[in-house]
Amino acid sequence: MTDNVADQWSARTPSIAKVAWASVLGTAIEWYDFLIYGTAAALVFNKLFFPAFDPLIGTVAAFGTYAVGFVARPIGGAIIGHFGDRIGRKSMLVATLLMMGIGTFLIGCLPTYDEVGIWAPIMLVALRFVQGIGIGGEWSGAVTMMIEHAGKRRGFWGSLVQVGFPMGVAASTGIFALVTQLPDASFLSWGWRVPFLLSLVLVLVGLIARYSLAETPEFKQVLERKDVVSQPIFEIFRRDWRNLLLAIGITVSEVGLAYLLTVFVITYSTTKLGMPRQTVLNAVVYAALVEFVTLPLAGWLSDLYGRKTLYLAGAIASIVMAFPLFWLLDTKDATIVTLALIVTMTLTHALLFGPKAAYMPELFGTRTRYSGASLGANIAAALSGGLSPLIATALLVWTGGAWAISIFIIALSVLTLVSVLAAPETARLPLKY
Repeated sequence: MTDNVADQWSARTPSIAKVAWASVLGTAIEWYDFLIYGTAAALVFNKLFFPAFDPLIGTVAAFGTYAVGFVARPIGGAIIGHFGDRIGRKSMLVATLLMMGIGTFLIGCLPTYDEVGIWAPIMLVALRFVQGIGIGGEWSGAVTMMIEHAGKRRGFWGSLVQVGFPMGVAASTGIFALVTQLPDASFLSWGWRVPFLLSLVLVLVGLIARYSLAETPEFKQVLERKDVVSQPIFEIFRRDWRNLLLAIGITVSEVGLAYLLTVFVITYSTTKLGMPRQTVLNAVVYAALVEFVTLPLAGWLSDLYGRKTLYLAGAIASIVMAFPLFWLLDTKDATIVTLALIVTMTLTHALLFGPKAAYMPELFGTRTRYSGASLGANIAAALSGGLSPLIATALLVWTGGAWAISIFIIALSVLTLVSVLAAPETARLPLKY
C-alpha cells in the first residue's frame, strides 16, 4: 500500500512542479496588473484624473475607482467560475490572464483629465472593471488547479500559488519605486505609464507557461462521469450556502489587511506623515519579499497542524498588532517603519494567506469548487479588500488620526475569528467530490 502511494506521488511530482511554476508565474503577473493600479491611485491618479480636488480628497476619489475593481470581482468570479466548473480550469486561466493584461495595458494608454476632461476617469473606471472581472476568476482557478494536482500536501503546494501575491507586490511597488526617481514632470507625463505598458510583455510570458498545462485529474473524472453541474452558482446557493458564508467570513480580514498594508500604508505615510515616497515603497517591497518564505512556511505548517490553527493565530495577531502598527509608522523612522511592516505582514497576512489557497477550495466539492472558491474569496474582497483603503482614508480624513483604522482592523479580525471557529477542519480530509 505504501509503495503504491509512493509510486503515485513520484508519478505526479513532475506534473505538480510544472503546475506550481505556471500558477505562481501567472498569478504574480495578474497581481502585478491589479496592484499597480493601487500604487498609482496612491501616488498619481489623484493628480491626473481628479485634479480639481484637495490632495487627500482626490486620493479618496482615486481609491473609489480602485474599489470598482473589487466590486467587479464577484461578477468575474461567478462568470469565470461557472465556465471553470463546466468546461475546465485551464481554459479559464488563459482567459483571465488575457483579460487582465489587455485591461492593464490600455490603462497605460489613457489620456488624462487635462486632455479629455470627464472621459478620462470614466475610461479609467471602465478598464478597472475589466481588471476586476479578470482577477475575479484568476486566483480561484489557480489554487483549484494546484490543489487538484497536489495530493495530500495541499497546504504547502497551494501556498506556493500565494507567493504570486508578494511577487506582484514587489514587482509593482518596485517598478514604481524606479519610475518615481524621475523628475516630477517626467513621472507625471509618461513615467507612471511604464508599469502598465510592461504588462503586455509579462502576459505573453505567462500565457506560454499556462498554455501547456494539463487539466486536473479531479475535473477529468467529473467529465468522464458526465457529472458536470449545469448551474454551479445556483448549486452553491442551494446546497452549500453555509460553506460560502464561512469562506467569506474567513477571508474578510486577510484581504482587508493585504490592501491596507500594501496600498493604504503608502498614502498614510506619504500624505499624512510626509515621509519620502521612496522610503515607503522600499519598506513595502521588503515586507513583500519576506513573504516569499513565510507564505510557504504557513502552508506547510497548516498541513501539519491544520488550517484552523494557522487562521486563529493570524486573526489573533491581527487584533494584537492593530494599534502598534500605526504607533510604529508614526515614528517616521525608515528602519522602524520597514521592520513594522515586515513583522506585521509575517504575523498577520502570511498566517492567513498561506493556508487560504488550500482552505477555500477544500470547503467545496469538485463539481462546484471553482465557483465556490471564486465567490467566497471575491465577495470578501469586494466587502473588505476594495473598500479598505477607501474606508481607511475616509476615517483618516474624519478623525485626523489612525485610531479609527485600528478599530476597523480589529472588527475585521473578530469576524474572521468567529468564522474560523465555526468552520470545519479540512487539512487531513480527502477532497470532496
